[in-house]
Amino acid sequence: MSSIITGEAVVLELRPASFAARALGLILDVISQVLLAVLLIILISAASRDLDDSAIQALVLSSIVFSVVIVPVTVETLTRGRSLGKLATGLRIVRDDGGSIRFRHAVIRGLIGFLEIYMTFGGLAIGVALFNDKSKRLGDIVAGTYSLRQRVPSKPRIMPVAPHYLQSWVAMADIGRVPDATARRAGTFVQQAYLMAPASRVNMAASLASELARYVAPPPPAWTIPEDYIGAVLGERRNRELARLRQAEQRNATVGERLRKLPFT
Repeated sequence: MSSIITGEAVVLELRPASFAARALGLILDVISQVLLAVLLIILISAASRDLDDSAIQALVLSSIVFSVVIVPVTVETLTRGRSLGKLATGLRIVRDDGGSIRFRHAVIRGLIGFLEIYMTFGGLAIGVALFNDKSKRLGDIVAGTYSLRQRVPSKPRIMPVAPHYLQSWVAMADIGRVPDATARRAGTFVQQAYLMAPASRVNMAASLASELARYVAPPPPAWTIPEDYIGAVLGERRNRELARLRQAEQRNATVGERLRKLPFT
């Protein structure tokens, strides 16, 4: 498993595809591309009876290049790293930094892939992937990409709650309108705090707590832990928003009942 550390010291865990999964996806892609090329050649042979041999050979060569290079490059570009084989195996081609690939990445992979997959019957691709920790083939190394597993079990969301010693304080606290950016950063911290290094976790919690304190009064007890403070504020904010939405829903239902009872002429 590889990881990427963001600017906020959050470790993003990424799961590179195994060699077996990549091989299966590649086999499915090759089969689909060969079938497409055979179909085009059959259509060319049936529709070009009046052409000479040189024209037929040019059309056949063009159909092969179209099937094994142009189509894969176009599909990977439009789908941001997916193909028929990768869709079946739950994989996606991404950049080394975890972002979506672009046209230039797909072109490099497609051109080198023709060499290492078709010209060497897959020997070069297998040989390179076996000695790479991310099962990269030569096209991935040159393009700066690798295959990422997408079908991974989702982790349950962590619900922010107030610890016992802050429940009485947060219930009486006045929580103002917290900016969306601040609330989003605090919510992300709660979900990913366990992935952070201890020192970065403490510093980030203290920074977010001081930022939230601008919109909460009165201040919490002096011995409050910043991470507990964030959980208490976010949890109480969520509970109050939920209660407000329920009241609005009940009010709308009451108004709707009154409107249905009005006399209609």
